[in-house]
Parts: sequence; structure tokens; C-alpha cells
Amino acid sequence: MSVKKKNPKRWIWWGGALVVVIAIFLGYRYISGNAKVVKYEPTKVTKGDIRTTILSTGVVAPENRLDLKAPVAGRIEKILVQEGQKVHRAQILAWMSSTERAALIDTARSKGKEEVKYWEDSYKMTPILAPGNGVIILKNADAGQTVTQTDNILSMSDRLMVKANVDETDLSDVKIGQKAKMVLDAFPNNPLESEVYHIGYDAKTINNVTTYEVDVRANETPDFMKSGMTANITFLIEEKSQVLVVPAASIKREKKKSFVLIPAANPKDEPVQQEVQVGISDGKKVEIVSGLQEGDTVLSGAVRSLSKSGEGQNGSPFSPFGNRPKR
Repeated sequence: MSVKKKNPKRWIWWGGALVVVIAIFLGYRYISGNAKVVKYEPTKVTKGDIRTTILSTGVVAPENRLDLKAPVAGRIEKILVQEGQKVHRAQILAWMSSTERAALIDTARSKGKEEVKYWEDSYKMTPILAPGNGVIILKNADAGQTVTQTDNILSMSDRLMVKANVDETDLSDVKIGQKAKMVLDAFPNNPLESEVYHIGYDAKTINNVTTYEVDVRANETPDFMKSGMTANITFLIEEKSQVLVVPAASIKREKKKSFVLIPAANPKDEPVQQEVQVGISDGKKVEIVSGLQEGDTVLSGAVRSLSKSGEGQNGSPFSPFGNRPKR
């Protein structure tokens, strides 16, 4: 008599199917035991000021730097200015003697004061003059020092400005004459009202980022502003006062249209989606052009999962012991 053998593959198939059924059951149990609740944060539509800006950093540098060299080879007799001093065109900044005059005066000193006075009156010193109005930013020589015509005696600038680096993606929003705010790292509590003076044409690429140099001038250059300082520049793109604003988080965009959620007439009903026309945004607030009025309420929603009892859940949905509440 023959005995029919059991097919092991059949038992494997049935075992796999049983595991799938159990997994589906436990997953359904987990999902059905957790309700997704949306908690809405109401906000009133108010009037306020809003502005859009671009941020950049830069370094203070002279608009035009002039290095003043010795007009003749010889010796510096007197330096009449200090670093940071403002000077005007044709002002005498220093006196110097040519090599021949210095030699004559030194020889005359061995013969007495009268001899020195004679040569000083007969052979005048050579002045170093300021070529224009500006500020002395570097004194590179002292009285008694011997110099040649290639040596820089003094350096001056006609005006200090910040050379800021602006990303190419923001350059279209920056215009000559545009208002900006300048804050020096060394003096963070002294913001300076400024404007865009020049936009460079030659790009710089740093770390694969293409930028353009934009010159920004303060409306008034303070005494504490010095060449080489680091500055933060805020370019004002657009500014509006007393317009309707809502939180940026309350705006939803779908297919190039903007919407907000407003409470339904019946508090038990779901919120109503309202189309609005938006204006400028500063990243936190958005201007409402139409679709809402001052005093209206808009909703910002956040989804959270809750169990039937209202407690937050943790643990695995496939645990035979179910989900235990957090402690």
C-alpha cells in the first residue's frame, strides 16, 4: 500500500500567507487606533509694514586711493598730518629737503645759527601737497627719514565705501541709487544709511558661486569708519507701509494661485479655503492685496497623530502587545 507524501512547498506557501494576513491585521489595528488631528492656529489679518531685502557682506575700502610719493629725493623735515585727518585740496601735508639742501643745511649747522638761517632762507624746503579733498589713511614716513622719489610718504582716499559681493541671482534687484543699510562689525549699534554707488561688470567665482562687486557709500562717513573693516549690507528692494499682512505659514500655493484657510460658519465644520492675491513677502509676513479684510481670521494648521484616548503613541504597529502610551 502506497503512502501519499506531504508537499513541503504547500506548507511554506500557507505559512507565508498567514504571516501576510497577520501583518495586515496588525497594521490596520494600528492605523485605526490612531486618528490624525489637525490643530489650527488662528491669526487676525492686520495692517503693518513690510519690506523685502537682500543681505550681503563686504569690506570697507577707499573709493580712490592716492599714494603720495616724494617729489624729490632727500629728507623728510616735517609731517603736518596724522592718520584719519581730513585734508583739502592744495593743503601742505609735509615739508622735505632735497639731497643737496639737506647736505647744505647739515654743513651750515657746524658754522652756527646765522649760517643755517642764511641757507634756510636762500634754499626753501619742498612741500608735499594734497591733490584733492580726502582723508589720510596711511603715514609711511617720519621726520628725519631719507626717501627717494619711489617711496610712498602718505596715502589718502577721497571717500570710504563698502565693496560688497552680491550673488548673480540677486543682481537684477540691485540698482544704482538704491537705498541700503550698512552695519560695521566693529560698531554693530551704529547702522549707517547708505546707497548703491556702482555695480561691477566683472564677475568673481568663489566656491562655485558667482558674485559681482557692488560699491555702497554711506550718506555720511563717520570718523570711526576705517579702511579694511568688515560690513554687513542690507539692500532695500521694496517697502510698503500699513498694508494687510498675514503669517507666511498661512499661505498655501496651488497651480500659481494662493489660498488661505478661514473658519467655517459652523465651528464644527472643516475650514474653508479662500483664494487671495498676495504681494511682497519678507519671509515671515506676506502682503494681502485682495481676498481678505482687516480683522478677518486665517488659520495655520499642523497635523499630529493621536490615539483614540488622545494620548501620543509610540512602539511598533506589529507588536502583539499593541502600542503603549509614552511615559
